[in-house]
Amino acid sequence: MSQVLDIERCDLEIESNSSSHHTDLNGRERLIVRRGQPFSITLHLKPGSQEFTPGRSSFTLTVETGPLPRKESDTKVCFGLRDSTVDTEWSASATNGPSGNTVSVSISSSPNAPIGVYTLTLDQDGQTTTSLGHFVLLFNAWCSRDAVYMRSERKRQEYVLAQHGLIYRGTQKRISGKPWNFGQFEPGVLDICLKILDDNPKFVSDANEDCSARRNPIYVTRVLSAMINSNDDRGVLVGEWYDYSGGVHPGKWVGSGEILHKWVENGPVRYGQCWVFAAIECTVSRALGIPCRVVTNFGSAHDANANLLIENLYDEDGENISEGDSIWNFHVWVDSWMTRSDLGPGFDGWQASDPTPQEESGGVFCCGPVPLTAIKEGELTKKYDAPFVFAEVNADVVDLVRLSNGEFVKFSESTKSVGCNISTKAVGRDERHDITHQYKYPEGSPEERQVFEKAQHRNKLEQRGEEPGLRLKIKLADNMTVGSDFEVHALLTNNCMAAKTCKLMLFAQAVGYNAKRGEGCGFASDRVELSPGEERRLPLRVKYANYGSVITSDRLIQLTAFTIDKESVEYHNAEKTIVLDEPDLEIKLVGEVKVKQPATVELGLLNPLPEPLRDCSFTIEGVGLTQGQPITLRIETVGPKQEARARVEFTPSSLGPTVLLVNFDSDKLKNIKSFINVDVKD
Repeated sequence: MSQVLDIERCDLEIESNSSSHHTDLNGRERLIVRRGQPFSITLHLKPGSQEFTPGRSSFTLTVETGPLPRKESDTKVCFGLRDSTVDTEWSASATNGPSGNTVSVSISSSPNAPIGVYTLTLDQDGQTTTSLGHFVLLFNAWCSRDAVYMRSERKRQEYVLAQHGLIYRGTQKRISGKPWNFGQFEPGVLDICLKILDDNPKFVSDANEDCSARRNPIYVTRVLSAMINSNDDRGVLVGEWYDYSGGVHPGKWVGSGEILHKWVENGPVRYGQCWVFAAIECTVSRALGIPCRVVTNFGSAHDANANLLIENLYDEDGENISEGDSIWNFHVWVDSWMTRSDLGPGFDGWQASDPTPQEESGGVFCCGPVPLTAIKEGELTKKYDAPFVFAEVNADVVDLVRLSNGEFVKFSESTKSVGCNISTKAVGRDERHDITHQYKYPEGSPEERQVFEKAQHRNKLEQRGEEPGLRLKIKLADNMTVGSDFEVHALLTNNCMAAKTCKLMLFAQAVGYNAKRGEGCGFASDRVELSPGEERRLPLRVKYANYGSVITSDRLIQLTAFTIDKESVEYHNAEKTIVLDEPDLEIKLVGEVKVKQPATVELGLLNPLPEPLRDCSFTIEGVGLTQGQPITLRIETVGPKQEARARVEFTPSSLGPTVLLVNFDSDKLKNIKSFINVDVKD
């Protein structure tokens, strides 16, 4: 029988373990470690206790997670001492401390262990059992045996540890990066992320199976995709695109922390749209240790009937009568990094996952994860939801007109309208990184041909130069600032050998980022005769008096040009969506910013509108700057062409570089955002 140690207490060595496991940003209140990597604890023996003697002293450690821990599910593991730990399974080794009354224990977790909250107990041959405490186990991008292992340290810093970033919005021609606080290490956020896993329906129906499956980042990512929206459960966010009464406009959010805290206190939070859903999933994924990035797809197809085509239907008067299919100006989701042992070789790396509720997958509103390799290569049988994501970035667009006899006639087709300038934040820089090449081959390349055949997608037209016929374009003004009047043109060129006579129309219409059309704000038409080779312009003056009251906070206007020659049954159209420039938001820190001392930031914004702004406010928020909560300062009405100014005080709580986000809001000019880098000194 081995000698029994009389243990007085256990020191979990939180400070040193947190540093070596890259969890020190979580704070020092409890032990948080990453799987597949050793951590150390110290056993303090009572005075007079026998010293630990290797070979004579022995004990067994037990780790347990979940409400029903079981050995067969790997949610309960018992393991004894070895000469040294191993990196493939739970193991431990121990040495006697220099003073003789301490024992240093090194514990290594399995790189395939379920993540979650664990209890740690010590058993000495059944004679005595000692509770040593609790710890949280996360995925480990630093461990080569972990499924989320990422080789590059710079990428680990960006995709696991970075707490703020940029989310890209706008249109493919006018891309704007909006700042966002992910705040995955803010107080309480990790507990909320673990609660999201515990609240998912799979945990409720079979807690043991769910906890065991949390070893797999594929499983966890799919759960998050379903739980970030609230369509099938009491998930985090309620999606809303039209009526924001009873909640917060999605454009007002500047960080994940406030949303997560509101959810844990009161249930589903109102409201979110795609970039908010994606930002929350990115926060939760990074908090749990899964490398994650937010991705924006410009010209994002929503293929409602799963035929890999977006069909735009028009009547003979040029009115869009489409239902179901649409092309969003942009759509935002996330990519998560992991291996895909379930799919065979070649599909490891970035996996697309989309928490915005669009279509059901397996009876639940979720999407992914699906390998980017599968999307690029047209491997649409690979899990999960490959056809839907493929269409988002690579669908063809077909324009059809419905004749008076009910027949549909195709008059144009585009292979380049969908999946443009796919964007994410660059590693280590506040710049846009174009990752379109990771999702698709260059348009028109031989590889693209093979992919479309493999995906059973209809053949595209062969690439060629200018074709005979009428060519219709829309030309924009150089300066299109919200509040101004500006002129756009429909440009029609006759490349035929004969003269052409047709009706030319140009529409301006408010539109949401999700392609929901609003009220019209401008129209011009003319009957034109064009000689061979002739070019004609149709001008349209777009006035603030017409668009100011109908545009959304996204400040988007859709322009549609349409030509009709009923004699030859020839139709042509062109569309462009413009995003009106927003005014600059000035941010200036007053003096040096020091920790735990009041600091002041001066804010300014010039009202570009020809009318007053009412209900104006500035809101600031920053990790380590505003105590995890936004600070809002309301100001008086700001007259036309007048400047809104404010001074806001905040008290930094932690040292080092961080980012201060600023949002301006009013009745007519909403959600103007900017940021400034802040270096908090001692």
